[in-house]
Amino acid sequence: MSYQTLKRAVTARLEIKKSAFITYAYPVTSREQAMFHVEQLREQYADARHHCWAYIIGDPNNTTSAGFDDDGEPNGTAGRPILNVLQHKSIGNVIIIVVRYFGGIKLGAGGLTRAYAGSAQAAVDEMILSSYVPMITVQILAKFATEAQCRYVIESLNGSIENVAYSKQVTLTVTLAEANIEHLKERLAMDGRVLDKL
Repeated sequence: MSYQTLKRAVTARLEIKKSAFITYAYPVTSREQAMFHVEQLREQYADARHHCWAYIIGDPNNTTSAGFDDDGEPNGTAGRPILNVLQHKSIGNVIIIVVRYFGGIKLGAGGLTRAYAGSAQAAVDEMILSSYVPMITVQILAKFATEAQCRYVIESLNGSIENVAYSKQVTLTVTLAEANIEHLKERLAMDGRVLDKL
């Protein structure tokens, strides 16, 4: 499950046959968040002819949630090309919105498809991407005598300790990369017990 995510919002601008294509890309983790950005740009650019978009939540190769909208452009000429760029580049948890000001010259279906794909690519070219690492939160039960060893193992696996509770035993609440959970269990076999994920 390896894909890229956007570190921060970017914008790009293209002019094609007197039409202005203003592109915004935002990191998002839900459809609601994505639609919030669409509504914001509809208000900001209320006089624009089209506000076309596509988003992917999660893994672009095996997505749980994706969507697009041509917003009045001919069917399949705007949202789908934007989505295709995101899928081709393996970028998830992102929305790209293209605001179009019509310049008076019709581009035709092929021209529109190229314009929207080009606008999405222009935004991708501005992006600073990072690899998405699925995280998991678990609890570890340990004896007081083995707490230090547990902490050492967690740190060695780049995990972070979110909470520590002391009673008859020590309960550490830990977040770490999902891929490291088996290593954690193996390395703590003598020193602590990993409970099922929260």
